[in-house]
Amino acid sequence: MDTSEKDKNKATEPDIEYGHYSYADYLTWQMEEMVELIKGKVFKKAAAAPRRIHQKVVVELVSVFHDFLKGGICEVYSAPFDVRFPQHSKADKDVYSVVQPDLCVICDPNKLDDRGCIGAPDLVVEILSPGNNRLELQNKYEVYEEGGVKEYWIIHPDEQTLLVYTLVKGKYVPSQLMTSGDMVRSKAVDGFELDLEDFFSEIK
Repeated sequence: MDTSEKDKNKATEPDIEYGHYSYADYLTWQMEEMVELIKGKVFKKAAAAPRRIHQKVVVELVSVFHDFLKGGICEVYSAPFDVRFPQHSKADKDVYSVVQPDLCVICDPNKLDDRGCIGAPDLVVEILSPGNNRLELQNKYEVYEEGGVKEYWIIHPDEQTLLVYTLVKGKYVPSQLMTSGDMVRSKAVDGFELDLEDFFSEIK
């Protein structure tokens, strides 16, 4: 790569520490790392691939949701998949939060387009990994709550636990911490149940 090309690529990279960006900016970046926008601030995803246990949880959960949702209007997607949270306008320049949940379920086809989802999914699942806990538990929590995600699951694969946040009158209400032996019944995806003993027995 010659100097001019390096300069061009550098010019398209965001100022992570001080910048404030929109989805319109996000679309212009040429970066090796995956990034997310949270209220205009850039967050880099881990440079290394997720651990194998993380990927096993994703694959197993996508499979379970896919089988349950087949033939209905709801659809399940896994990362990388952009979810944009508009506030006052859906225009690219006015969208300041763009995230890539590990898994999401969308039951409104009008929210889906060729670039992903525009608006809140009905259900979002994030799987904790070393180094991402603060991002998931604090920053994304606020985006999902304010954006209107009806149900937000956090799975800790090493401890084999699941915590569900349910949106009630605009605020998240947490469930008890669930683990093997518990049955999770979704309020956002009607009729969906997950037996955690069966589920976690597949994650080894």
